[in-house]
Amino acid sequence: MSRKKFTRRQFVAATAMSSAALITAPYVRGAYAAGKLSIGFWDHWVPGAIDTSRALVNEWAAKEKVEVSIDYITSNNKKIELTVAAEAQAKSGHDILQMYTWWPHAYAEQLEPVNEVVEAAIKQNGEVNGTVKYLGQAAGKWLAVPATPGSQIKGPCSRIDLMKKHAGIDVQELYPVGAPPKADNWNMDTFLKAAEACQKAGFAFGIGLGETTDSVDTAGAIFQSFGAELVNSKGDITAKTDQVRQALEYYKKLIAFLPPDAPSWDDASNNKWLISGRGALIMNPPSAWAVAKRDAPQVAEQCWTHGFPAGPKGRFAPFLPYFWGLWNFSKNKEAAKSLLTHLSQTSSIEKFVAASGGYDLPAYANMTTLKTWAEEGPPKGTLYHYPNPYNHQTLSIAAAPAPPKIAQQIYAQATLTKMALRFAQGEKLENTLAWAEGECEGFMRS
Repeated sequence: MSRKKFTRRQFVAATAMSSAALITAPYVRGAYAAGKLSIGFWDHWVPGAIDTSRALVNEWAAKEKVEVSIDYITSNNKKIELTVAAEAQAKSGHDILQMYTWWPHAYAEQLEPVNEVVEAAIKQNGEVNGTVKYLGQAAGKWLAVPATPGSQIKGPCSRIDLMKKHAGIDVQELYPVGAPPKADNWNMDTFLKAAEACQKAGFAFGIGLGETTDSVDTAGAIFQSFGAELVNSKGDITAKTDQVRQALEYYKKLIAFLPPDAPSWDDASNNKWLISGRGALIMNPPSAWAVAKRDAPQVAEQCWTHGFPAGPKGRFAPFLPYFWGLWNFSKNKEAAKSLLTHLSQTSSIEKFVAASGGYDLPAYANMTTLKTWAEEGPPKGTLYHYPNPYNHQTLSIAAAPAPPKIAQQIYAQATLTKMALRFAQGEKLENTLAWAEGECEGFMRS
């Protein structure tokens, strides 16, 4: 084995050349210099919405030199919920995972706080409503970032023609395009009379009484409009109050005018009811209207989405926000926070809303008057009041203000709709209240 020997002069010259090369060579950043990121997004049902989210992520990834992979996970059969649970248990999976309404609190101990992301978004887009804070914050920490895709208000969608003909109510006059609501008389009494009139005409309101979210969300807003809480914000059981009794008495009257099979309805039933032409009103985001545009355009042309009727304690509307959670076992937290900041920019939110045809709702106060809602149709302006542009109703979620981990169980077990049914089907009122009290005691022990 031979080795080339350098003289001292040759060695110094070679070292100097090598050092000069190190100093003067330009820095070349690799294609994925900032590492990898794995994302699990909700598989949006609106065609084109996924393309927009993918484009926004890729736009950011190219700029920040991050290799990104995205999985779109359906909510059918609770697959996205099961994914969240499995990753939390395994402490492995996606870095960012889209989470349904209650999950930030359920997995709070395994989520990375994202205060800097949310606070920056609020500074740019305006304050978030109380329901988003209730579901997304704990002990001053933001558990997850409010996500525009998937977030929705489940307010009334009425048939313009049927409400006018059978109930004498012009919903376009109550909720005009480009102007504040004129809905002072749109209250629970008016709503009950309209439900009766439409039912007698053969077009009953399509309100479910089952155990799925659409039924629970409506029940929650009706209970809150009477000030009825099963558990208060301190965690005290308050099922046996006059407010709860009033809510149940009202529900019993309303149930008499609903379809007889409403207790067995799921989240698809009210959509089908509207699209079939048999219903004058349902409680849902514009998804039913969007499907009607495709399958029953004569129905879609008569649909008008608007605000909830007011009760003695105010006007409440069900709001179900989605969130983007960042696991605390993520290996690239800084990149993840950078991406979530990008997705929370005003320009990104505008693209999400447009791509979903107005279905997706931002959580921010300054983002409720985008042109998408004014321009969507037919009829043009049908979604104008969907995002609550005049803040004339309180956005809420069923079972609030109970501590979220108790409220989640009241919600998941459909306690409110079960109470309404038990009483409407003949159970004594005090027995129904005692049953609810026992249920809540059990939720607190679990």
